[in-house]
Amino acid sequence: EAEAEAEAEAEAEDAEMKGEDAAQDGQEAAASKEEEPTKSVEREEDAPAVKGPQIEAGACTFHTEDTTLNVMQTSNGKHLMALTDGGFQYLLAGARASVGLKAGRYMFEVMITENKNPGEPSGSRVQGPKPKNFVRVGFATEESSLILADGLENVCFDSEGFFVHGKSRVKGVSQKFGHSQVVAVLLNLDSSSPNANTISLFRGGERIAEPQPLPEALRGKALYPAVTYRNVTLQVNLGKDVMRPLPFKCLTVEEATVADSVVQKAAEPKDGKWEVVVPVGLPDEGTFDWLDGFMAKHRGYVELSDRALLDWAQKSGLQRQGGFSKRSNNDKPDLNFGLTLLDDYGVQKVIAMVAPMLPRNYVVMEVKNNLLEDGRRKLLERFSSHEFRKVCHVAVGEPPAEFKTSVLDRTLKEKQASAEAAAKRRKAEAAKKKLAEEAKKKREADQKKKEAARKAKEAKEAAKKEGEEAAEGEEEAKEEDATMEEAAEEKEPEEEEVKVELTEEEKERNFFKRDTPDLAPKELATHYMKFSLPKKEEGFDDIVYAWQGAADCQAYLTSWVQDRKVTQRVEDLQPSEWFKGKFGEWQKLLNAWKKKQQEARDAMQRKKSAAAKKKAAEEKKKPAEEGDEEMKEEEQGAEEASEELKVEINVDDLDVWNVEDVTDIGNGEPLFANFTYEDWALLSLRMEMHLLVHAFRRDLNDPERPAFLHEHVPFYYGRYFKKAFTPKNFGVSTFPEIVDMIKDTIEIAKNSTLESNIDDDAPMDNFAKLTEDHRRDRQRRADIGDESAILKFPRTQAAPVASSGGCGGGKGADKGAGGRQAASGRPTYGGGGGGARQAGGGRGGGGSAIVGGGRSYGGAAPGPAASRGGYGGGASSGYGQKRPYPAPAGGDYAYPGAKRTGSYGAAPGGAYGAGAYGSPPPPPGNFGMPSPYGAPPAAYGMG
Repeated sequence: EAEAEAEAEAEAEDAEMKGEDAAQDGQEAAASKEEEPTKSVEREEDAPAVKGPQIEAGACTFHTEDTTLNVMQTSNGKHLMALTDGGFQYLLAGARASVGLKAGRYMFEVMITENKNPGEPSGSRVQGPKPKNFVRVGFATEESSLILADGLENVCFDSEGFFVHGKSRVKGVSQKFGHSQVVAVLLNLDSSSPNANTISLFRGGERIAEPQPLPEALRGKALYPAVTYRNVTLQVNLGKDVMRPLPFKCLTVEEATVADSVVQKAAEPKDGKWEVVVPVGLPDEGTFDWLDGFMAKHRGYVELSDRALLDWAQKSGLQRQGGFSKRSNNDKPDLNFGLTLLDDYGVQKVIAMVAPMLPRNYVVMEVKNNLLEDGRRKLLERFSSHEFRKVCHVAVGEPPAEFKTSVLDRTLKEKQASAEAAAKRRKAEAAKKKLAEEAKKKREADQKKKEAARKAKEAKEAAKKEGEEAAEGEEEAKEEDATMEEAAEEKEPEEEEVKVELTEEEKERNFFKRDTPDLAPKELATHYMKFSLPKKEEGFDDIVYAWQGAADCQAYLTSWVQDRKVTQRVEDLQPSEWFKGKFGEWQKLLNAWKKKQQEARDAMQRKKSAAAKKKAAEEKKKPAEEGDEEMKEEEQGAEEASEELKVEINVDDLDVWNVEDVTDIGNGEPLFANFTYEDWALLSLRMEMHLLVHAFRRDLNDPERPAFLHEHVPFYYGRYFKKAFTPKNFGVSTFPEIVDMIKDTIEIAKNSTLESNIDDDAPMDNFAKLTEDHRRDRQRRADIGDESAILKFPRTQAAPVASSGGCGGGKGADKGAGGRQAASGRPTYGGGGGGARQAGGGRGGGGSAIVGGGRSYGGAAPGPAASRGGYGGGASSGYGQKRPYPAPAGGDYAYPGAKRTGSYGAAPGGAYGAGAYGSPPPPPGNFGMPSPYGAPPAAYGMG
């Protein structure tokens, strides 16, 4: 049975292999039929006998340093595979052979032995680059990129039928090739050949591309065989055994003579170890410029950085949202490819695992991590000390003269290019304007010409005898045409000569100013305090100080960090208990003051109303007769009010700093009685800025950083007060304008930091006095015509703390309870209705508060006399209550019967009955148990 099963499996495998062979033959035949090569006379001749010594056997291969990181060589370099995990499936792989040709005629062969089809993970917003399976074959110089079609130092044919050099892609001169098809790339540098300095392509031994001239940039240089591919496995034949013979005898690259070729030897590790270079430099101080200079001098090193990855992706034909030049920062830019595997940093993860296994030199460029001791240690742990020598290059401090000169040259070059681009734009705009003017003149000339022709015709028809005059008119029209032609033939304006010079400030720069920062602002603010210079104890074999000595670098870093303490935000700063306690105390005090202002206004209104009634009664001159009890009480109240009005104090004449109690200046009126919306807003702002400045100093507890820049106020204000800070809410557009309004409290110092003019333990009453003093000053200036003293803040948002409701109305001896401000975030409950006089004043349960966008929670109707002041269960349309609940006779609160959907239910947090009187009711004059919504202090007592 086992033998039978094995035999069946073998037959199945044979059938499958035959099917694959048939499919491949069919594919090759279809491709050949689809694109039949153009038959032409072959001008290439058989290669003559080899003269002179040839290169050594095995010298022509692919060195590891001449391949991209995703190239995997097998079969002694005859097969080239590529990584496809973690997003590598989207990146091109490139390899350049070790033998360059400078004369003669030679060829090499390539065949696609495997097409890979990696799946697309879910979550990708875009598709990967097309075609998924792709190959380029050609020649490149030693200075060329490893990716063919990148730059002008290479030339190639691709599997889609294009001939490519740089950005030029020519179709029609070649044909496509695919799986299992052998293509040969022929380079003819034989000066005696009719096809000298050309490159050709053959498929299956037949020509599919006529000889294409080599670009001028490649002539006279040694050219190396090169391939670029994606999601395929290639068999590359550089040797003597040709897979598909050409119509003529041709030598392969491995058969090149010593005179016709240049052989590159494989890089040898220094002291038997490859090198890992870790650059350490400060953000925006030439770190990447130093790296560019290092890479230019050490071409065998591979840069491992996110910057290099973006460059690789761009060469691979990927599209990035916003383009490749737009980056948030240089160290860790957002990838934004829309491809899940790439955007999740999958490629970086694979490189971190693969790089330590590949024998080559690396430069690991990470600005932030290389400045952190923990980051450096984790990096060095990935590379074995037996295979890699770990060297740190410190580029910190003042750079050398050579570096400064390069910075000035680059700055001048960039400035010159910018000026020339601006000149071109001006020229284009002027040309466009001139064309528009010429078109307008031409239209006007055509109109005049038509008009002249019409008049001439009319004159000719009206009076044939006046032919001479008509002729004169025609002559005038011709003269006008000639004038227009002369105007059109005006000379083109000469090219604007653009010449720029560096300013004194630009000449003093030690580093090139980039548009993109090296680190994201948040990353810099979070980690700069931990930046340090490397030590050998971290695992380095050597530390090289590129610009200054170790001591000078350390002093420079210390000074740099100190400067950043003033300019950088503290991202992890959190409000302390001191701040929370002070701010909570302030909120309660502010609510009490606003309530006091409302009560004072209500009392004043009642006094004025009583005085007005008394005056009206005196005017009627009616004899004092016995009236009803109600009229006597009203008169008595009016007399009392009149007596109270006699004690008048002019608030504006008081010195605010002599007022001992801001809630009573001596006549029951608070100091802030005349505050408007703008005054309350400025009062709150004064206290908030005062608390913010002192809380920052206390919470950070850093003597070297006692204050923060005024530009950072929105950040710290949001962090502490949990709301946005917008100058427009105060009628201005900048923070310095706000400071000008409250300069008695805070000021901007010379170093642009924010400082408080008041001690952190100052009484909170002082801020009310400052606000009143400021209000009076504005009033005086407004009285003499200074319109700038009149403040009008937009009321797009509610006031910092909502004002409380007033007492309920009614004629009872005891009015309804005054409304009160609820806890933070809750609606304000207004006063209820007044109860019947004999009942001791019932109180309604609601006011006018909008809750969650619903309708108002209506106040309860006045309770009947028998209710003894019980709370009525007023209807609550905002909560969907279906009917009101009457107050019981026992003085208890009326609760809704059951908690149900849409109802103002009986839950303790939702029912207004949480502060109900006990049953039986307490004695007259006493309140029940206190609670958040129980009898407020402002309410009148019972009986």
